[in-house]
Parts: sequence; C-alpha cells; structure tokens
Amino acid sequence: MQCARKITEDVYWVGVNDRRLNLFENIFPVKRGVSYNSYIIMDEKTALMDTVDAGAGQQFIENVQYILNGRKLDYLIINHMEPDHCANIENLVHLYPEVILVGNAKTFQMIGQFFEFSLEERSLLVKEKDTLSIGKHELTFVMAPMVHWPEVMVTYDSFEKILFSADAFGSFGALNGTVFADEVDFDRDWLDDARRYYTNIVGKYGAQVQALLKKAATLDIQMICPLHGPVWRENLDYFMNKHDLWSRYEPEVKGVAIMYASMYGNTESAVNALAAMLAEDGVSKLAVYDISVTHISELISEAFKYSHIILASPTYNGNAYPLMHNLLYDMKALNLSNRTFALMENGTWAAASGKQMRTMLEELKNSKVLESVFTMKSAAKNSQMDQMIAFKDAIKASLEE
Repeated sequence: MQCARKITEDVYWVGVNDRRLNLFENIFPVKRGVSYNSYIIMDEKTALMDTVDAGAGQQFIENVQYILNGRKLDYLIINHMEPDHCANIENLVHLYPEVILVGNAKTFQMIGQFFEFSLEERSLLVKEKDTLSIGKHELTFVMAPMVHWPEVMVTYDSFEKILFSADAFGSFGALNGTVFADEVDFDRDWLDDARRYYTNIVGKYGAQVQALLKKAATLDIQMICPLHGPVWRENLDYFMNKHDLWSRYEPEVKGVAIMYASMYGNTESAVNALAAMLAEDGVSKLAVYDISVTHISELISEAFKYSHIILASPTYNGNAYPLMHNLLYDMKALNLSNRTFALMENGTWAAASGKQMRTMLEELKNSKVLESVFTMKSAAKNSQMDQMIAFKDAIKASLEE
C-alpha cells in the first residue's frame, strides 16, 4: 500500500521510513530509525527528487507509481549520490526508460562508479544556476560541494519557493505519519537527533555549509525539503540559525558538559563531586556523560552544544583511556572549535592522561585549555578539597568571561 503524502498542491512526499535500521552508515545508532525522503513534482512534466536506500525500494516504487498514476516520469533530479539516496536510480531507469537523469559532472561520474547502465541520451548535465522548466515550476540548480559529498547540489523551485536541500537541514528519526516540523514538538523530540545528525555527518564541513547558507540567503525560501527528517514550512529561521551556529562551531549553550572515563569508579566519584559543586555554585546548564556507555556520536553532538567541556580520564598504558583518545580524535576530525576545556587526570603510579589530552586539544582551532588541572593518584581524597574548589572556581570564572 502506498504511503505518500501531499506537501503542496503539486508536490508529494514519496519517501520511506525505516524503523528497522539500527546503525546509520553502519556507525551511528538510530533508535527512532530514519526517513529517506524523496519528492515528486506533478506539472506539465513530472520530476522526482532523488530516490531511497536499497532496502526501502519496494515501498518507494509503490509510492512513486501511485502518485504518477500511469503518467511517465520525465526527470529524475539527482541532488546526492550517497547510496541511501541513489540506490534505486537503475530501478527507475528500467521502469521508466524515457526518464532523463539530471545532475552535474561529478554526479554522472559517480553514477558510472555505482551502476553499469548506459547514460547515453538519458542525461542532462547542469551547472551552477542552470534552470529547468517543467511547466509552471522552474527549477534552479545550486551547487553545494562537500555538504557533505563533492557532487552535492540543491534544487530550488521558484514557483513553490521550495529548497530541495539534499542532506542539508536533515535529521535522524523516522517520520511517524507527520511530515512537517510544525506537526511535532521539534525542540523536545527532534532537536537532539538533528544536532547529532549534523555534527557527525556534516560537522567537518562547516565552511561549505556557510557557503550554502550564503547562497540560500539570496533565494526566497518558504519551505525546506531535506532528504532526512521533517519538512520545514514554518519558522525556517529557527532551524537555519541552528545550522549557522553549528557550521561556525559556536556553542548553543553557555554551560558545562563533563565527559569522563572510569575503570573502577574512582574517576567517576571525583566527577560526581565536581558536578555537585558546580551545581551548588549556580551552574544550571550542566551535563555528565560516561564515555564508556554513551555512543561517541552523542558525545560529539553535546560537544557542539556546550561552551565548556571537562574531560576526565585515568591513565591507561601510559596514555589517556582509549575511548577518551577516540573521542578527542573525532573532535579533531570534525573540526570542533571555539571551546574551553578543563582536565581531570588519574594515575596510580604515573598520571599521564592529562598531558596527552592537552596535546590533542591544542590541535583544535580557537580552543582554550585551562591551566588548572585536577590530578588524582588512584582516588580523590577529602584532603584535596581545596584543590577541587580551586578547579571548580577556575571553570566558573571561565564561564563568566
């Protein structure tokens, strides 16, 4: 049975919700699944925006055929060639042999890498600001390289004032019958997944997202249709401003995220004492994470959210705890910048984790590591209370700058 939904009088959502998927890109847990969004415009000619993942192909084809209702598919616009969006291109070519594939030079290069069907007489090469009229709907193609693959482009429909935004402005999470962001409590139910999606999938490419935001600012956009997550038709500035912050690596929240590793509970005990002291001193925006049980994608998302990050680690084989090392590596790989860090270290005979964490953090752009470090030898003692208070005070003072 078809599961399409009307977006406007002429535009339909023909995507698929996948709640069986456990790991997006076989890395990121998606407890609420994910949506693969695709859209079709019905005009004098028909145009389909992207396809879906291979595992969702049957439902997708049913949706497309239902909306076309016997009409042929004239154009397939390929904004992004990642397999969760391109997997059904060949199926559509077989079903609709007259379809014209629309993409840029890199798009067609990648089609040749994924598929073996002939592109002869069925491809339309487009460049920056090229247009395609399908009736009253005129489509303009805007290149968005490295958001987050090199071939990415977005498509603007000047009649509906819709931006079909590829992987930009997306989110983890399946759509539960609701397609529009204004049909849900986005702050409560979707913002964390949207941030985690952006920071882990697109986070490295802040400069490229900034370039796309500048291009988008020149268009009269009344709706955003991404390839994952809800469609935006109200309060667009709210979500675009979030992406502006994230892509400039500026924190959303002036507060503290404590991320710790603890082998036997001693480092954890010191972290809990510090968290209580900070809260007692008026720091209300405060979060604590055990990095051994919190997926690294959530830690990255929270690192993008908070202005101040406290890292606590035991020494392990003369270095920081392995999971802490992995977290710091990911922070660098995703270009996390403009943060203030404070360090807690533990070591029974040679506390070395603080030094290694500082060395890795010094590679992050425009980031500061407080000089004050809290050091434990096996476990924090009540006799170290003055040292803990001084450490807490240094963090609080930094928050007030």
